[in-house]
Amino acid sequence: MEITWYGHACFRLKDRDLTVVCDPYDKSIGLTLPRLRADVVTVSHQAPGHNNVEAVKDWRKVLSGPGEYELSGVFITGIATFHGSRGKEPPHANTVFLFEFPELTVCHLGDLGHVLTESQVEALPKVDVLLVPVGGRNTLDAAKAAEVISILEPSVVVPMHYQLPGTAMHLDPVERFLKEMGVPTPEPVPVLKLVRAQLPEELQVVLMEMKQ
Repeated sequence: MEITWYGHACFRLKDRDLTVVCDPYDKSIGLTLPRLRADVVTVSHQAPGHNNVEAVKDWRKVLSGPGEYELSGVFITGIATFHGSRGKEPPHANTVFLFEFPELTVCHLGDLGHVLTESQVEALPKVDVLLVPVGGRNTLDAAKAAEVISILEPSVVVPMHYQLPGTAMHLDPVERFLKEMGVPTPEPVPVLKLVRAQLPEELQVVLMEMKQ
C-alpha cells in the first residue's frame, strides 16, 4: 500500500481497492491542500485543521465518530478519545481510526491529546503503521507520543501535526520528537510504500515530505 502526507494530520492511504483521506484541512491553518480524491474521508474531530471534507472529491463515505465499518474489504474502527484542553475548557472529542487493510494495519491517532487507556489499547489489534501527532499544544507532545508508541509497539511510526513553515498555529518542531525517541533525523520520503513482508523487525521512525 501507499501512504502520502499532505501536511498537518492529512494523509492518503491507498491500496488496490480503497483510497482513504484522513483529516483534510482548510487554508485557515496556513497550509494549502491540493485537490484530492478518495472513496472514504475520516474526520478525527470537528476543527478546521481536520474536517474540510469539501476539499475531497468523489467520496462515498465520511466517517467522523466511533464505530465499526467495512468498505471494499477494509475494516475501519473508530475509537472514542479526547484531545487536550487549554485552561478550564473541557477536552473535546477525538476519534482514533484504525484501518485494517488486507496487507497492513494503519492507525491514525488524529488529534489525540492523552496516553491511551487500557480499554482503548485493547480495542486496537497489532498496529503495523502508526500516524502520531507530536507537536504538543492540544495534542501529544514528544514525551507522550513516545509513551503511546511504547504501548502500541508498531513496526513503523510516522510523526505528524508538528510545526511546518507557514503553519498558523504554534506547535513543537519534529526534531523534539526525534530527540525524545533517540533517533537521528532520517531522510524524508515522498511516498511510503509498504508490504507486510518488508516491515522492519525493529521500530522504524519515518519522516515524510509534505506533498503539495
